[in-house]
Amino acid sequence: MSKTFKGETKSGFKFEISERRLNNYELLELIGEVDEGQGQVFPKVVKLLFGDEQAKAFKDHLREEDGIVPNDKMADEIKSVFESVTGLKKS
Repeated sequence: MSKTFKGETKSGFKFEISERRLNNYELLELIGEVDEGQGQVFPKVVKLLFGDEQAKAFKDHLREEDGIVPNDKMADEIKSVFESVTGLKKS
């Protein structure tokens, strides 16, 4: 059975990600594409990282009163997830 990492983002979203999801080459490829300025693949990163159900909950957590999920908040929170998981891996 795969190890699971649990954490919480800066805004308070509690997540659970399996080590198996993090050890996905396709996720690494997409992160590289985002780093190269190809932001259109960012939604795929979120789905590969969280899975469909948790990705929807993540977006809903960040959704503002007018229904918009701001790009900058999404990017900051994903960064927070990776920082949190990296910290968990080291402990």
